[in-house]
Amino acid sequence: MSSDSGTRYLADGMPSYRLVRREDVEFAEALPGHASGLRTCRLVGGSLGSTHMALTLVSLDDGHVDEHVHSFETGFYVLEGEPILYLDGRGVQLRPGACGVVPVGVRHAFRSEGRGLWIEMAAPRPRPDGSDTFFLGPTPDAPPEPLDVRDPRNRNLFLLGESEMDLDVLKRGAPVGAPTVSASMATAVLAYSGIAVKMLVDQRLDAQLHTMFMVDYQPGACAHPHDHPFEESYYMLDGEVDVVADGDRYTLRPGDFFWTATGCVHAFYEMQGGRVRWLETSAPAPPPRHSYRFKRDWDYLAERLGSEVGSA
Repeated sequence: MSSDSGTRYLADGMPSYRLVRREDVEFAEALPGHASGLRTCRLVGGSLGSTHMALTLVSLDDGHVDEHVHSFETGFYVLEGEPILYLDGRGVQLRPGACGVVPVGVRHAFRSEGRGLWIEMAAPRPRPDGSDTFFLGPTPDAPPEPLDVRDPRNRNLFLLGESEMDLDVLKRGAPVGAPTVSASMATAVLAYSGIAVKMLVDQRLDAQLHTMFMVDYQPGACAHPHDHPFEESYYMLDGEVDVVADGDRYTLRPGDFFWTATGCVHAFYEMQGGRVRWLETSAPAPPPRHSYRFKRDWDYLAERLGSEVGSA
């Protein structure tokens, strides 16, 4: 690994954050005997500092993954290619921007002609001995159907189109025959402080243990120092952004990966005058309230009270 890749630990031995540079990503053959053409790179997991999640970069090249079930939940986002997902026996042809959740205990398999590349999120983190994955048989070979987000049978899947993050497009009413999912909270974008957030995987798709969403920064956007009662990961897709985590600062670029532990105070700053986009996940799933703890708010309270911050 290069000098800044790896997991950083606090003085008490607890993990704080993890950085993996694009040039340090290394794939290895995975699931021998149950897959062909499958290579993976674990970006964060139990042996890499995480308590609650595992994030993996998955490459499937002219191959397959046998049908199986997990006792954990997985989410995915397709980066390249058109892999086929067999979910509960039904084949769906995916493409870049396709995403979804495989609920706990639901049988699924993969097949790909050519190379498919995707991010895969697991929560809780898988057991190191693989005892929470159960193989059922060979990969189905039934012809798949293209992913159709208007088909209610695809209730665990979604497709992020470019217009889904365009606030100018979302300001206008969509005609009833528009070839997209009907306008609702499923198409809503949260916008604040120059930041647009589009939820991809959450309870709407029947994800119970994690969330996955797309983050888009406008030039000059920022998220001030804060922490969470859960872990987060960030996989860079476009542009550059500075991240500050527990006092250390790095510039993240496409293909870089970052992870923050529960309680890690972190912030993001767009410094280049350009657009930035990354894929973000969290586990456990955020609570309805108190998901964010902004340092400046509690500094303000201390100032109002005229009190000093104590130590445990």
